[in-house]
Amino acid sequence: MEKLVDIRKVYKIYNPGENEVRALDGVTLGIDHGEFIAIVGHSGSGKSTLMNMLGCLDTPSEGSYFLDGEDVSTLSDDELSEIRNKEIGFVFQGFNLIPSLDAIENVELPLIYRGLSKDERRRLATEALERVGLGNRLRHRPMQMSGGQQQRVAIARAIAAKPPVILADEPTGNLDSKSGKDVMRILNELWHEGRTVILITHDNEIANSARRIVKIIDGKIVSDVINDKVPESPARLANHTL
Repeated sequence: MEKLVDIRKVYKIYNPGENEVRALDGVTLGIDHGEFIAIVGHSGSGKSTLMNMLGCLDTPSEGSYFLDGEDVSTLSDDELSEIRNKEIGFVFQGFNLIPSLDAIENVELPLIYRGLSKDERRRLATEALERVGLGNRLRHRPMQMSGGQQQRVAIARAIAAKPPVILADEPTGNLDSKSGKDVMRILNELWHEGRTVILITHDNEIANSARRIVKIIDGKIVSDVINDKVPESPARLANHTL
């Protein structure tokens, strides 16, 4: 089976020339369908640049990026926007919810750009919020919810359209330990159901929740290992036995 993510010798270079900065320095990375992978690195390591690349928020200076078989490294901004809307569910550290909208409206918003009917949007948004345990908070606005609840709304927004990839950028960074564990539990459940989860973090303890751990330093991948403490997901095991 062809890889879901296939990054080949990708460079991201700022200020080319004498003072150039190589935020990504020849990165090659493949991610299969249904993996749970953590990309871990300290501030300035290149992990955020790699996240932007994986999320089609930026394009390489050199190299190629194939997402589900399509070379997205040469697409226009409009084409990248369409890819993001259909293929990737984003979960950010800062939640990025709209304060004037309630939970269900925040979850519905990205679905509008998919051309879905109002009834279908409402159904998918309700299902997603119920999925993350917020079926009783549909009409609450962000300021009426705790940080953990807001992050669960953000996860519901990411999964409502059932994208194949969940890209979580420091999803527990603004949360207390209990809320952080709740978020990681939801991400783990999504992985067990067959989603591909890509976790970006600086926290080794959070990274240890993933089945596969990739470490990046100075724009280069320095290690890529399977975490034997995390068993493979049932969905992946089932696919391997077909």
